[in-house]
Amino acid sequence: MNSPSLYDDVVTITYDYLGPAADRFVVRQIRNHLQKDPGDLRPKDLRELIDWIQLAMRLISDDSSAIDRYVADLESLANTQKPGVHGKARY
Repeated sequence: MNSPSLYDDVVTITYDYLGPAADRFVVRQIRNHLQKDPGDLRPKDLRELIDWIQLAMRLISDDSSAIDRYVADLESLANTQKPGVHGKARY
């Protein structure tokens, strides 16, 4: 069984906050701001992606506490990533 990609992990977290729009939202952030395909997302890209996601969320929502939780969840994912490793780190 294939392990989930880093992109899949970001979408899974995002789904908790945006529901079915999560996939489209994440794809748009990666393609527009990182100029890469979602499947090419790497751990080193996460910090920049999180900054763009946070900015976009603050433009579309005034629920600061939900945005802060979302960003914290993404940062937790970023903290578990090792360069060159796809999916969640397993210990």
